[in-house]
Amino acid sequence: MTIRIERVGSEAAETVLVSVERLLRELGEEGEEAGVRDHAELARVWREEEPRCLALLAIDERGDCVGALTLVETFAIYAGGRHGIINEMYVAPEQRSAGTGARLIAEAAAVGRERGWRRIEVTAPEAPRWSRTRAFYERQGFVFAGPKLKLPLR
Repeated sequence: MTIRIERVGSEAAETVLVSVERLLRELGEEGEEAGVRDHAELARVWREEEPRCLALLAIDERGDCVGALTLVETFAIYAGGRHGIINEMYVAPEQRSAGTGARLIAEAAAVGRERGWRRIEVTAPEAPRWSRTRAFYERQGFVFAGPKLKLPLR
């Protein structure tokens, strides 16, 4: 199956929000702190935060979203200035181990390089049942750094 990765903004908020809600359901109790999400309000806030915030969508040949990654630009002295944070990433179960997640990460890294970031960070769930998730990020080049993983871009 052919998958394309698209960079999107708040105009695709509903598609991104549905994917993130799938992720949060899968996280179970680890995702419960998000509570009920007001899609209209989240889309409004996202519009205010553009272009600092964007999402990447994995779209299959039928036009269905089979993966999503949200990415935000931030600043920290410890990170050497501007850098990115992956806040959420979801890949549909049927697309896992098919390279879709790796393609989303590769596109996030391309965004970071274009914007001059020094790295991208991601926080992976700490529960033992998520060890495969942490291992996935490490296979993509992220380095374990305490509660966060980081992907050096230079």
